[in-house]
Amino acid sequence: MSRSGRPTDDKPLPPLYAMTQGGVETVAADEITRDLGGEVKKTYRGLAVFRVEELTPAVLSLRTTEDVFLMAWGSDTLTYKAEDLDTLRTWTAKKPDWDHLFKLHHKLRPKTKGRPTYHLVCQMQGEHGYRRADAREAFVAGLAGKIPHGWQYSNENAWLEIWLTIYSKTAVCGVRLSDRTMRHRTYKLDHVAASLRPTVAAAMARLAGIGPGMTVLDPMCGAGTILAEVIDVAGKRSRAGRVRVVGGDIDPNAVFVTSQNLQQVGPADLARWDATRLPLETASVDRIVSNPPFGKQLESIEKIGPLLEAAAAEWDRVLKPGGRAVLLAMEHEGLKRTLVARGWSPARALRLRLLGQLCVLSVWHKPG
Repeated sequence: MSRSGRPTDDKPLPPLYAMTQGGVETVAADEITRDLGGEVKKTYRGLAVFRVEELTPAVLSLRTTEDVFLMAWGSDTLTYKAEDLDTLRTWTAKKPDWDHLFKLHHKLRPKTKGRPTYHLVCQMQGEHGYRRADAREAFVAGLAGKIPHGWQYSNENAWLEIWLTIYSKTAVCGVRLSDRTMRHRTYKLDHVAASLRPTVAAAMARLAGIGPGMTVLDPMCGAGTILAEVIDVAGKRSRAGRVRVVGGDIDPNAVFVTSQNLQQVGPADLARWDATRLPLETASVDRIVSNPPFGKQLESIEKIGPLLEAAAAEWDRVLKPGGRAVLLAMEHEGLKRTLVARGWSPARALRLRLLGQLCVLSVWHKPG
């Protein structure tokens, strides 16, 4: 292995691609560019294609991505017709240098004891003139003779995974470098109902623009996922001054779960409170990052309007002039009316689907 991260045969590194929660791919692209030093080539819904100069474990430290792959092949020219099956089979068989991809995979994921195991994954979304089972059959046929003899197929915890993902007219095939800890995190020992995906929380923390000496608040912390990701961002950006992280929830179990999940992450000031009557001084917070309850999570969906009104009054009181809030809500139009009425201005809005529900991740500025 050379210092450049390439095998000694000096073959060029293939592109990589990261799968994201649909809607946050531009935030992931920013992380890949700024933190990893990668060059993003294309973004699609839920996908970012990029290159790096060196293949190092740093690619596995991305926070806003669900998984990272070495690209075998990719296309955005599928026809939606059954003829695509021949294309999938041919490209899988002829386009990639599978031996090279396997060697690169082995550098980041050393072999485990015993016979090497592998797993094949085929995902498909959208309407096509063939079934997912048909696409998988073509995919498997294309891989015939490519997997080294003696490797054993396994449905669980395989050492090497090869994925084919089809979304509308786009298809990508690659070797998975990450494992489940990239999307699920090791700190999440406990959960509460409807706990936020860590990768989305990481995107929210990045959009907050956290800097040295700031106080960052999540007034409805749930399982503490946002707080954990804020602590991670703060640790990378606060060398010139400590960031104070504050959170609370009306549910005592949520506060307990948060305290457990943050034990291996970092310090935060936690309290049980009513988010509509925060025990915080006026203009004492630089950033608010929060995922208020979705209307369908409450006893009655009619309760979300009054809750957001009362919570927004407190956000406006505790947030400093010129401060920023990053909020994730299903009832975005109601939230927008409430915040605009208080003079806040929207800076960015990303549309996501979480827990089967459409929602909006929005960034707001309070006037200075």
